[in-house]
Formats: sequence, structure tokens, C-alpha cells
Amino acid sequence: MIGRARYGMAAMALAALGCGGAEAADLAATSYKAPAYAAAPAPFSWTGFYAGANVGGAFTGNDTFTNAAGGNGGKLSGVIGGGQAGYNYQISPMFVVGIENDLEFTGLSRKGDVVNPAVSMPWLTSGRARAGIAVLDQRLWLYGTAGLAAGELKDGPIHKMKMGWTAGAGAEWAFQPKWSAKLEYLYTDLKHDDLPDWRAAKIHSVRVGLNYHFDLFR
Repeated sequence: MIGRARYGMAAMALAALGCGGAEAADLAATSYKAPAYAAAPAPFSWTGFYAGANVGGAFTGNDTFTNAAGGNGGKLSGVIGGGQAGYNYQISPMFVVGIENDLEFTGLSRKGDVVNPAVSMPWLTSGRARAGIAVLDQRLWLYGTAGLAAGELKDGPIHKMKMGWTAGAGAEWAFQPKWSAKLEYLYTDLKHDDLPDWRAAKIHSVRVGLNYHFDLFR
């Protein structure tokens, strides 16, 4: 009896060791997976080339033009629209600078009559610097702008290009990684010359625009 009892106890011990070994093997085979690491999105940057289009309205001050007959050319107003292209550089998370060139076709015109010939400005162009601060996660750029300007005058039989300067301010919002929308005001002053057909043209324009940003150097 004692021998049988010893044999039974030994068998039970061997069975327990076998179960423990299987459980240990199962535990060893179970691998631990670390939680997935999600990298923080890269901050938005204004640095790079861009191009786009704009549309708005423009008007001149009273008595902006004389005409070929020496009379008052009157106040001009009309739609303005065209395209722009430039390059921005983000100096720091807060400060951005850039350059921009634009070409605008305008509806600035006044119909002629028996005494006064028609007056119009078919196009305007400018080359400007822009500088300002980036806020709201760097996606809203508030800037000032200034530079040189030129435009064509059609005053009766006289067609000529005039030079001057322009300055203004704007806000540009990057609503997508490669797209931004802007609202801009510009004051343009085209200087007078010695001929009697022209006074200094003071043009106010307000434009909305859309820009596409290229990834050439990002």
C-alpha cells in the first residue's frame, strides 16, 4: 500500500510539473506590444513659392485725370482682377517676409462726351515686399506691403505708361497645407508728368485672392 501511495504521489507531481511547464511556455510565447507612437504634425510654414489669382474693386479720387482737351477726366471706378506670384520666407515662428509681383486688368474707365474724351486704365502692375506676423498656429499672416507700381493710361488719343508707388496691408489664411486665401487693400499713386493730359492718379483697390503654395524647398 505504501509503495502504491508513493507511486501515485510521484505521478501527481510529474503531472503538475508538466502543466506548469506548459503554462510557462505559453507565457514565454506571449509578446508585449508597445502602444503605437503618433508623431506630432509638423508646424505650418509660409516658406516657398506660390502663385494665384485675385478679383476686387478699385476707384480713383476726384479730379484724378485731366484729358487731352485739358478738361476734368473725372472719377474712375470699376472691377479689378488678375494674377500674382511670389516667394515667402518664414524667419521665425512669428515673422514672415516675402516678395510679390502682380498684373491686374481693370475696368477703371469713364465714358467720353462731346467735350471730354473717354479716359481709362486698362491695366496695373506692381512689385512689392511683404512683411508681418504669423498667428493662430502660424496659419494667419497679417502683413504690410509696399513697392513700385506702373499702369497704362488711355486718355482720348494718348496712350502711355506711368510709374509710381503702392502700399497697403492684408491678411492671408492658410486653410489647407498648399492653399491660402487673402484679403488685401492697396493704395497706388502714379505720378503726374509735364504734359497737360495727366494728374497724379490716386487709386484705391480692395481684392480677395487665392494662392497655391509649391513644395520646391520644403
